[in-house]
Amino acid sequence: MAENEENISQSPTSGNETGIWKTIARTLSIRRKKREKEVCETEDTSPTCSTEPPDTPSPRKEEGIFRNLSALRRSFNNGQKNRRKSKQESTEKPVTDRRNSKDFKIPFRENMPPKPLSVLEIDELLKRGDLEKAYLNLLSLRLEIQHDLKALSEKTPSVELPNKEKDLSMLFETLKTKLTDIVRRSCDLTSSELLMLAVHIIQEEEKQEGDPGGMRGWMDAWKAAVKDGVRETLKGVHLDSCENNASWLAVHLGLLGKAMVELLEKVKTELVTSYPPSFHVFDTYVSSCHEVVEEHLKELLEKVTKLKDYYSMLDFTINSYHSEKILGSPSLQPEMNEQKTLTLPDDFQDQIKKKYCNCLQEGLQASLENVIKLEAEEVWKKKGTPERTEEGRFLTSHIHMNISILIASLVKNSEKIDGNLEIRVLCCCLEELKQFPKRFEAEFTKQSSPLLESDLLDCCLWAEYHVAYINSFSSLIEQLESHRGSCSDQLEQLVMEVDGLILRLRQALLEQFRVETEPFKESLMTRKWLNTDDDFNEIINRIETYSGHSKSMKSPPAQSFANDLHYHVVKEYISELLKSKYSCKCKKNDLAAAKIKDQWDQLRKLFSEMGSTLNWLHPLGDQLAEIIEQENEKDIKNHLKALLDNYPDISEKQMSAILYFRDRGIVTYSKMNSVIRHFIELKQNSGKKNHEHTFFSDIK
Repeated sequence: MAENEENISQSPTSGNETGIWKTIARTLSIRRKKREKEVCETEDTSPTCSTEPPDTPSPRKEEGIFRNLSALRRSFNNGQKNRRKSKQESTEKPVTDRRNSKDFKIPFRENMPPKPLSVLEIDELLKRGDLEKAYLNLLSLRLEIQHDLKALSEKTPSVELPNKEKDLSMLFETLKTKLTDIVRRSCDLTSSELLMLAVHIIQEEEKQEGDPGGMRGWMDAWKAAVKDGVRETLKGVHLDSCENNASWLAVHLGLLGKAMVELLEKVKTELVTSYPPSFHVFDTYVSSCHEVVEEHLKELLEKVTKLKDYYSMLDFTINSYHSEKILGSPSLQPEMNEQKTLTLPDDFQDQIKKKYCNCLQEGLQASLENVIKLEAEEVWKKKGTPERTEEGRFLTSHIHMNISILIASLVKNSEKIDGNLEIRVLCCCLEELKQFPKRFEAEFTKQSSPLLESDLLDCCLWAEYHVAYINSFSSLIEQLESHRGSCSDQLEQLVMEVDGLILRLRQALLEQFRVETEPFKESLMTRKWLNTDDDFNEIINRIETYSGHSKSMKSPPAQSFANDLHYHVVKEYISELLKSKYSCKCKKNDLAAAKIKDQWDQLRKLFSEMGSTLNWLHPLGDQLAEIIEQENEKDIKNHLKALLDNYPDISEKQMSAILYFRDRGIVTYSKMNSVIRHFIELKQNSGKKNHEHTFFSDIK
């Protein structure tokens, strides 16, 4: 036996390791003695009981002890070999089955010294790192204090006892700090034997929680130490500054995931063999990694300012984190299967998405400003002619294509993250795009207005720009309509803004037409008009020009513009008739009526070709001409009902103005006039009927 013990003592182990072997040897010796005593009690004639001293083991028993010690040493050595096996072998069997829980029992209490060392001596042991001996003495000291408490329960408490309890508590705190430090560094330098000792002490103390002298929170301290160790490992991952590396975050997150996998691989293949199954060590390390990664990502989020870095963080948290790169790594299976539900908090991911969308909106706003700047530099300042569509029919610009491509790229990138982000990004884009029409309009008006102060060609170019942008923004809405199901509110608001812009562009064209025709309408319904068609023909020329613009315009704006122009021309034409500027004399009413019919026919044909749908305006000119050409009041009365039926909003004053134009000699503004009295009667008899259209009430 001495020879065997000498062989054991000469094995290449550390000081702490030697202590463990001595403890195990003493334990086996005690168990052997107990078995011999049991045999003696049951077999009084046994040679072993009668001939050999109780402290002297037989050679056969010495050989058995040595075999047990050798087996235990081989168990440790085999553990080291097993840790070097391939990852494929490690995944075939759950880590909790590698070592039976019975292997983790160290009989500390059987090896307590009968009298503990002094507090200073125990403290010195802790400082030297002789944790096993220090712990055995602490157990002995605690037992001594418990005996003292029991002995003094009915007496006056000793003054020294509280001090001893305080010393015991302080020493256990020191021990706990030492043990948690071992656990914290267990992924780096700590030997497996030292870690096993720390784990056994923690396990032993956890059982004593609530007993006199026992401390609380050993498992909590162990978990905190695991988390601290994980934090130190992951915080050590290289992190470049954004100044040194434009892809600093994407690179760092890639390294972070790799470090996390390597750490958990080491836990799975090495550290779990030093723990009993009750510790659930792999799950604890996974949870700690998860919490540390969340903490680290929150710190990184404060440093992120660029869209691509927010994208990298979202890609990591939503895609990479659960992929085979990290949590789904084959090397971590099957143990990781139980952690599949492990996800970063929704509110944290939502925070990243919100910052991503805010940054995206800022970037989109800048990009849209560049669209306007590009149009100004390449088109307006150079007086570039708008392009036409492939079929050559419609004028257009690149604005809607530039915007559509820009938004599509942003949405497509977010789609790679998840569907929720895709919709969120789309809604943000539409929200930001809602501000674009007014900003575009302000800059376009500023840049294009000087064209109207130049020659006729520049005026035509000004009109072509308006038509091109009406078409371009109409196309933009057509392309975005496919997203109505995803972002209906944002799209509806954008449509309202774009429709408003298109309306104002149409109105600008109409206003320019009014400005161009204003000098020529003054002569309508005058002696000059009756004798020459020059001014009316100028108006016709302008109508034909703007009709050409209308043909280069897409529907529905083209339809609306044709109707607006039709209504405007008819209104201005009739307004001149109602101004009482001229009254036909010497039976010139026939000539005036004929001219009105002829000109009205020209207008009807032009606007029909433009595509105007205001057919209800067509009868007006002919009906007025028929009234004007009548020779007597009786015939005039016969034509009043048809006029009132079609245009019931004509007033008495307006009717008097028409009669004045015919011949002021047969009409007065008195109600005694028979034509006016008949008109009033017809209007009263018709009542206040709702009519589909109004016309005369718009003429002031």
